[in-house]
Amino acid sequence: MRATLLVSLAVTLPLAAQTPPSPPVPLPPPAPAPAPAVKRTLELTGLVLVNGFFTNARVNNSDVPQFADSLAPASAVGGTIRQTRLGLLVTEPDVLRGSFSGEVDLDFFGGQQPSSGGRTFPLVRLRRAVGIVSWAHAQLLFGQESPLVAERSPRSLASVGFPDFAAAGNLWLWLPQFRVTLEQGYSLRLAEQVAVLAPTSGTAQGLFNTQPDSAERSRRPYLQARVRLAWGPTDDPNEIAIGGHLGWLASADTLFQSRAVTADARFQVGSVELLAEAFSGKALAGLGGGGIGQSLGPTGQEVRTTGGWGQLNVRPRREVVVGAGCGIDDPDDGDLSDALGNPQGRLKNLVCAGHVEVRPRGPLVFGVEFRRFETTYPSGKFTANHFNLAAGYRF
Repeated sequence: MRATLLVSLAVTLPLAAQTPPSPPVPLPPPAPAPAPAVKRTLELTGLVLVNGFFTNARVNNSDVPQFADSLAPASAVGGTIRQTRLGLLVTEPDVLRGSFSGEVDLDFFGGQQPSSGGRTFPLVRLRRAVGIVSWAHAQLLFGQESPLVAERSPRSLASVGFPDFAAAGNLWLWLPQFRVTLEQGYSLRLAEQVAVLAPTSGTAQGLFNTQPDSAERSRRPYLQARVRLAWGPTDDPNEIAIGGHLGWLASADTLFQSRAVTADARFQVGSVELLAEAFSGKALAGLGGGGIGQSLGPTGQEVRTTGGWGQLNVRPRREVVVGAGCGIDDPDDGDLSDALGNPQGRLKNLVCAGHVEVRPRGPLVFGVEFRRFETTYPSGKFTANHFNLAAGYRF
């Protein structure tokens, strides 16, 4: 029996050793990593800007003028920091099945505090505050922004509080509004835009207790529409557009119309950029000084006016921009005449400007600008020269 058992073991053990092992049980694939959460971004931006200026004659506003004054000449030298700007940008990529961006834009051009500090105590002013929801071919904008029919302004470090060529062809005034844009196409993009804007006559309001002006008393909003054709990069496009504006002004029991047809363009070829706007209409002071700030004439007639501006900028090097341009606003002299046919007020305003901007690597910015004003009154043409030196830094 013992010998049989040994033989059996000797035979069995090698057979057991030759049996292949069982295959390993496969492990389940790892779970996919969770998608990163969509995050809101918040960015603080700003331009601290110091401007030194010299004006050889009297103008309506010494540090950022719009037209020459008919009063006795008064040259001046000064400096200001009230064109400094602060901005807050917010973006969120998933809002109403689209993306959202918002901006608040402040400066210190709201006036001066009544103190012995003069220009060194400027007041904060809200320039623009917009929210934009964007989809593939549509956009909704709400907030305070430039008029839909006059979105552009010239490049300038000397005229920031009032954009360059204000009251000389640039309808710029930032107004509360709702705006809708529908766009078709990809490489060549056609867009239709409509906007409802807060009405304004452009007259000054009280410090605290405000009252309705003649446009608000009409109880009707401003209405605007624009058709735009764009091509090139979506964040830096070439564009041409035409637009229309309709509003109302109330005087006693009479409603006057504010109307305009506009055209604007922006072309860029290599290092050369051309910006331009033009308009023809009446009673346009509420859009930022159209008609040189005159909507109704001495006899209550809407002041008809034609104007526009253009600016050519060249970038010979990455950090240098050289540019020049002119703007003009030419109201109808008959609409500015009294009952005897004698013209009153400002009859024409022509402004030309040349500028150089230097933006070296880093935050620094420097600029030099020269502007010449020629403003015509019933008593003749008055001129002024304005020289501005700017220095600042961005963050």
